[in-house]
Amino acid sequence: MTEPVIRVRDLVKRYGEIEAVRGIDLDVQPGEIFGFLGPNGAGKSTTISILCTLVKLTGGTATVAGYDVMRDPAAVRSHIGLVFQDASLDAQLTGRENLEFHAFLYGLPSALRRERIDHALEMVELTDRAKSPVITYSGGMKRRLEIARGILHYPQVLFLDEPTLGLDPQTRKRIWEYIHRLRQREGITIFMTTHYMDEAE
Repeated sequence: MTEPVIRVRDLVKRYGEIEAVRGIDLDVQPGEIFGFLGPNGAGKSTTISILCTLVKLTGGTATVAGYDVMRDPAAVRSHIGLVFQDASLDAQLTGRENLEFHAFLYGLPSALRRERIDHALEMVELTDRAKSPVITYSGGMKRRLEIARGILHYPQVLFLDEPTLGLDPQTRKRIWEYIHRLRQREGITIFMTTHYMDEAE
């Protein structure tokens, strides 16, 4: 049996007297789409933040892509992509410029950047709008661009924090089509939070 790409044991996060996460155990296998279901305030985003090394755990252990989130956060970050719950694009830049900036931050060699950006834009069907400012994009287009940004450096694991929140049913369906295509074409493990029961199923 293959080793889990994400392994969590007795994960705890406290903020003073408030216990945001209480004793979570989970294993996520390579290539799996793992749905993390719960109502608002259940600790889903906090758990993703711990796994992405944005927040330090209070207790327990967590490894991502074989690296401990506390002992080797830089290695964890180099193996993951993250799409935040709230939009984090630069609306004044074009879609391509947003991806170029992200590729630069991740240290992708310039020779590879164009190829990776073209591939990511094609994957989310935004090639024809790549030169348009993001401020002109619909909510669904912004979500797709954020997914493209999250896969630019070919991560082992892509974290999606409520990726379809606030989108209409038709756009939600399209986002899911991209997520499934991503898994099939790239073999990426996808860990996503949602409070929609149908999405988790």
